[in-house]
Amino acid sequence: MHKRAKLLIGTISISVILSGCFQGEQSMEEMDPPPNAEAVDNLEHISEEDVMDEENVEGEVDPEETVARQLYLVDANGMVAPQTIELPNTKQVAHQVVEYLVKGGPVTEILPNGFQAVLPEGTEVLGVNLQEDGTLIVDVSEEFKDYEAAEELKILESITHTLTQFENVSKVKLWINGHPQNEMPVNGTPIGEGYSRTNGINIADTDTLDLLESQAVTMYYPSEHGETRYYVPVTQYIEVTEENEYSSIVQALIDGPGFKTNVVHVFNPDTLLTNAPDLNDGVLELVFSKDILQDSDQAVIADEVMETLVRTLTEQENVEAVDVKVEDVDQLVNENGEEYTEPVTKQAFTPTEKL
Repeated sequence: MHKRAKLLIGTISISVILSGCFQGEQSMEEMDPPPNAEAVDNLEHISEEDVMDEENVEGEVDPEETVARQLYLVDANGMVAPQTIELPNTKQVAHQVVEYLVKGGPVTEILPNGFQAVLPEGTEVLGVNLQEDGTLIVDVSEEFKDYEAAEELKILESITHTLTQFENVSKVKLWINGHPQNEMPVNGTPIGEGYSRTNGINIADTDTLDLLESQAVTMYYPSEHGETRYYVPVTQYIEVTEENEYSSIVQALIDGPGFKTNVVHVFNPDTLLTNAPDLNDGVLELVFSKDILQDSDQAVIADEVMETLVRTLTEQENVEAVDVKVEDVDQLVNENGEEYTEPVTKQAFTPTEKL
């Protein structure tokens, strides 16, 4: 994730057709591609027949067809949060999702109620290029520099989380008009090594913690605007025990994000982990007291409790799914009465794809 790739500035635009499962996206203008770089492609699997079709190589698709994409936008509380929006189908997916983050751009007419785009108005995406190590280089126009200092982290978080939702993108590097950037142009946030999810998002107040003795963890909490509920990622610094870091994360979720964060606390504060979390072959088993249940007589666990646990814990390395159990309860069900017969993955809430 932290490997550096040598970048050579040139004047050649490239279009690469990748064999197997995808086709080429618009490459970086004003530069040659880095060694071992791949032009960013369509997210969907492409048939051999499509690969041979020059019209499809150029990205022409049915203009009436739409695909659900996830964009990280700014909500009414100033928090960066994902929203799933139907966008026109295209072969140039990475290029498209960045364009849809621009104020006054094509996203304007379809913004969810209470949300706004964050990239400066007039910003153009000049090119995108995916390197072999998972670094995605995004080249934007000079208009990108026209923002307030207070917006800088939100811009970085929006771009980074929108693009790293794709499982083969690990971090993002920014170029402006063909030139690599070592820091952001307004407030000087360092970005020379790239920006990734490990840099955090919506970072919570840490005044009461010793940062040297704590760990940054991104937790997911429900939030609401009107009648709409959605999930907001919040990076919190929590004190992690050496015995079991997952216990510390779950306890932080139970305790909640604090009063300064505009999200919903969904856990009964009396909820307890009765056994130490156990990770086996990517599945994290959690055993709770009955206080976690919404309805103990029917063994119902609230959907928002399950989603908060799964979204948060599958962000941790090596955790692919979460198996929630409750002491003295044989079978848990969701709010619709459906049984949880298998460990729950994040794909149940946020399907992942590759570029």
